[in-house]
Amino acid sequence: MTLYKQIRLIILIISLSACTKKQDSSDSVQKGLPYYHTADFTPQWLSEKSQLDTLHKLSNFDFLNQNNEKITQETFRGKTHVMNCFFTICPSLCPKIMGNMKVVQDSLKNDKNFLIASYSVMPDRDSVSVLRRYATDNQIIDNKWHLLTGDKKQIYEIARKSYFADENIGVQKGVNDFLHTENFILVDKNLHIRGVYNGTLQLEIEQLIKDIRELEKE
Repeated sequence: MTLYKQIRLIILIISLSACTKKQDSSDSVQKGLPYYHTADFTPQWLSEKSQLDTLHKLSNFDFLNQNNEKITQETFRGKTHVMNCFFTICPSLCPKIMGNMKVVQDSLKNDKNFLIASYSVMPDRDSVSVLRRYATDNQIIDNKWHLLTGDKKQIYEIARKSYFADENIGVQKGVNDFLHTENFILVDKNLHIRGVYNGTLQLEIEQLIKDIRELEKE
């Protein structure tokens, strides 16, 4: 091999090594699940833990579950949880998504660090007693899966502004605009949004379960 070819080979090796290090550096920044800071669900990975304080998180709230227990954001602090929206007389979308949420419940029923929150979008009808009957009929595990009712305005505001649960991103809606979404929203122990999933699709549910287990390793 000539000296020229030797020099070219060394340069090539150095270049490949530099590219690999650059890729490794990028991977280290994007390790784990991303954070979602805005309603368009643009993923964001953190380079420093100090950035956590600048990220969107759930606002304060106060609702009742199917056991007439007071549930607030503090119920979920320190635990991973998934939220969705539903109403008990929904004839089409809700049976599908609630059935898939039960798959999530059953897969993680022994996980003490995981909870589910399903917010009724018809809280005037879905009283505590109605939710209690629904929970019994659908084999919902108490203290694992909270069916929530309360002030309609607050529920809609929390769903849209805290969880970014509404599908019509960018469209301004009021409390009188009905909220009906198939999205499941994954939230970490610090109340930051970490994932969004289509609650009607089996593959998305499988990915959600994997992501919950991954998130709990953090």
